[in-house]
Amino acid sequence: MRGTGRSIAWCAGLVLSIATIAIFSEGGKSIVQARCIDSERQALLDFKQGLEDYHNTLSSWTSGEGEDCCLWRGVKCDNKTNHVVVLLLGDHVLAPGNFGHDYSRYFHDFDYFVVMAPNSRFGGEIGSSLVELKYLRHLDLSCNDFSRIPEFIGSLTRLRYLNLGFNPISGTIPSQLGNLTRLRFLALDRADELIADNLEWLPRLSSLTTLKLGTLTLSKPADWLQSIKMAPSLSSLELVGCYFPYKVATSSLSHINSSNSLRTLVIKYSKFHPTAIPWLLNVSYNLVNLTIKHSEIIGPLPNSFDSMRSLENIDLKSNKLEGGIPKSLGNLCNVKSLDLSFNLLNDTLHLIETLTGCTAKSLEILYLHGNELVGSLPDLSQFSSLKELRLADNKLNGSLAESIGQLSNLEILEVSSNYITGVISKAHLQKLSKLKGLDLSFNSLTLNFESRWVPPFQLFSLKLSSCKLGAPFPGWLQTQVKLFNIDISKSGISDNIPDWFYNLTPKLINLNLSFNSFKGILPNFPLRYDNYPVIDLSSNQFYGSVPVSLANASALIISNNSITSFKLFLCTELSDRPTTFLDLSNNMLSESLPDCWMHLGKLRVLNLENNKLSGNIPSSLGSLDQISTLRLSNNSISGILPSSLKNCSLLRLLDVGQNNLYGEIPTWIGDYLTDLIVLHLKSNRFYGSLPLSLCHLSDIQILDLSLNDLSGVIPRCFHNFTPMIHGVHDSDSAAFVDGIDASYIIDQSRGYGRIFVNYEYITWKGKNYKYDKNLRLLRIIDLSSNKLSGEIPTNLTNLVELVQLNLSRNNLSGTIPESIGKMKLLESLDLSHNQLSGKIPMGLADISFLAFLDLSNNQLWGRIPTGTQLQSFAASDYSENRGLCGPPLNVRCCGDGELQETSTSCETGAGRNVEEDDEEWVDMSWFYMGIGVGFGIGFLGTCGLAWYFNTSWRRVYFNQLLNRRRWRTSKYGARLRRPL
Repeated sequence: MRGTGRSIAWCAGLVLSIATIAIFSEGGKSIVQARCIDSERQALLDFKQGLEDYHNTLSSWTSGEGEDCCLWRGVKCDNKTNHVVVLLLGDHVLAPGNFGHDYSRYFHDFDYFVVMAPNSRFGGEIGSSLVELKYLRHLDLSCNDFSRIPEFIGSLTRLRYLNLGFNPISGTIPSQLGNLTRLRFLALDRADELIADNLEWLPRLSSLTTLKLGTLTLSKPADWLQSIKMAPSLSSLELVGCYFPYKVATSSLSHINSSNSLRTLVIKYSKFHPTAIPWLLNVSYNLVNLTIKHSEIIGPLPNSFDSMRSLENIDLKSNKLEGGIPKSLGNLCNVKSLDLSFNLLNDTLHLIETLTGCTAKSLEILYLHGNELVGSLPDLSQFSSLKELRLADNKLNGSLAESIGQLSNLEILEVSSNYITGVISKAHLQKLSKLKGLDLSFNSLTLNFESRWVPPFQLFSLKLSSCKLGAPFPGWLQTQVKLFNIDISKSGISDNIPDWFYNLTPKLINLNLSFNSFKGILPNFPLRYDNYPVIDLSSNQFYGSVPVSLANASALIISNNSITSFKLFLCTELSDRPTTFLDLSNNMLSESLPDCWMHLGKLRVLNLENNKLSGNIPSSLGSLDQISTLRLSNNSISGILPSSLKNCSLLRLLDVGQNNLYGEIPTWIGDYLTDLIVLHLKSNRFYGSLPLSLCHLSDIQILDLSLNDLSGVIPRCFHNFTPMIHGVHDSDSAAFVDGIDASYIIDQSRGYGRIFVNYEYITWKGKNYKYDKNLRLLRIIDLSSNKLSGEIPTNLTNLVELVQLNLSRNNLSGTIPESIGKMKLLESLDLSHNQLSGKIPMGLADISFLAFLDLSNNQLWGRIPTGTQLQSFAASDYSENRGLCGPPLNVRCCGDGELQETSTSCETGAGRNVEEDDEEWVDMSWFYMGIGVGFGIGFLGTCGLAWYFNTSWRRVYFNQLLNRRRWRTSKYGARLRRPL
């Protein structure tokens, strides 16, 4: 069901939070055990009958004599009245105890605590027997598979807490919910497709303080706004994934006073008409927290903040807001946080001068990153309370003013990925004593600090990628003993790693020294296992062996260096390695592949391509049962593909091209590696026919088996390649997280993770091109340079999403399928150097995206279809087809200039060279044929009469015939007399 995986993850997080604040009863006081009432026990048993208990969670719910339902999992009774007051059947259960902290306001009449039950999930129906639980106050059925909100819930009038969130509920919200006048908390979020004709039941919930609605379509334009305003006690409203399709007539709401109770409004992933925006910005005079994000708000931000004097936090990120910041925002004296990131704001950065009213004194957090802001950074010294300033990913230019150094409360400064130029000196940073995070990366900045400079701050995170730091290692980093995130890649350093730097590395969770000119033996950095550090030392001048200490990295990238060995690193047995990502590509590894891969049981990505590795692929590589990407291409690896690789069933990308592998393509590839998206076996010595099991690779997008010795026919079942037929939509993008697109997400959960984009080299017009960010869009089949025979299967043209098809340099015969015109997305088609015959199908002319075409060196004939882009290709793309004619070839087709072609030679595609004769050509073949026939008849007639009347001629003829019969030829070619 939709969102089930996300629901489980969310519920687990929620329950863990609840569990952490739960405590046992204080002071060791004894708890009086309630005894359940018989009618309520029977109601619970009847309720259980209608459930699908996937994990037998309710095994304690039995009907035996004397069974106390107050001891059942998920049930809590009141200690005084013995009535069931709590029913908790989410991914968590109840046990006796005392529940404290903030959550206790919903359950202040009884004691209990929550524990995890990760495998408790239910389906089926919410049975009406719950009506018998007349004293039920807390009902939590969240994180299950219920599909309907029953109307009878409106009869549980003592309910204070109702949570049906994270269920695949669809249909109409029953208006009977309005009967729950004591309800304080209601969650209907993360449903499937809820529908509400109106929200008239909402104002009747006079005690409701918190409301969460999700995946809801409201069919009346103004009703939902009016109902929210009229809810008397509502203080927190959250709308997630809701759809309000109609224009709002705000004049009809003018007589309704704004809510005085609503303090928090959260709208996420929702859609509503722009006319609703001004109203939402004035929904309550007491609004403190306003969040409208990921909701595609279009156009300028309305100047409608005048009445929102209580606002403290404004989050409008990830919309489509344009223009600048309205002036009314500058008059809000309590605003502490303003997040307008990831919009389309395209004003100059001077727009923040509109905040220089009383907002400038209160503002602590300002996020404007991910917009299209231009211009230079203005004077920000008025924002004396500012703690976080994020301006990354804009189009800012000019220099960074020294006035930034006046912000003495600043903790985070982020201006990366702009066009800022100039020099950063210590004057910019000298007064920033509270600075914790500094990101100046991806600009054109030069840092001019003395090596002995002692900064006034202690950074946690430092990002200076693409800044010019100078050749020596920056000595001032020695003072930053709290750093856990360092990125000084592409900074022009040409030096050895200083000894003091080793003292910083145990704390690191991210270290990026890539694309510099660091020298010397690969550093033996001490790393802490429990930090799961990401270490990138790629594109430097390190040499030697990979030290064992780097085995504590969760991701280790040392590509493009001069590393010669990694056997000790791999084969040293350690207790529990965290390494999930290992890239040693483009080095000088010349040893055999070590047979110690069982030590890297968590490895998901392995890249050893472009080295000089030799020997066979060890069987222990098959122990990597978590691996999703395996790259061994362009080495000297020999032998066969070991069958142990079939244990790597999560593989999505397998590239062993350009090696010396041989043997038949194993059938287990198609039988066991069914998640493969990319399969590269090119340029090896594989032979035999293509196994039919390859057709089981239903997720394959790139299949490259070129430059081998494969024979036989092309399987007709290739039409099973689903992405080549239906494509892959955005909703399927999760399928690519581990294998083909932005696939390597390292430690994203802590906010300092990195994304490594997968890539593949694709041959196009004889050259290799690297595809990375657009890799998921490619659909390629390359079977070229083999010994394949037979016809091109007609159902291959069902692969309508295919972008490149290369069947060249084989022994294919027959015709080009007439239905090839269905492959509308083809950009490259190479059928050259085969034995294809017949005409070029007219459908080929309908492929408008075709950018590369080669049909040369075949036996094609007839006119090249005209009036299309087929004439835009070079003549060489059609050469060595003796029967083809018409542009772009300099061969005129028979009958050009006539109304129709009548000769047999024209029907077989015969043509003539245009350069031979520029005059009008007349077909005279009938004339020459008549001369030949007449001459033959006359000659035979004359000779026959002479032979008949001349006796000596007849005698000579028969003697020659007799002598010929007396000779025979030996097997060596000698003539021998035949015995008479």
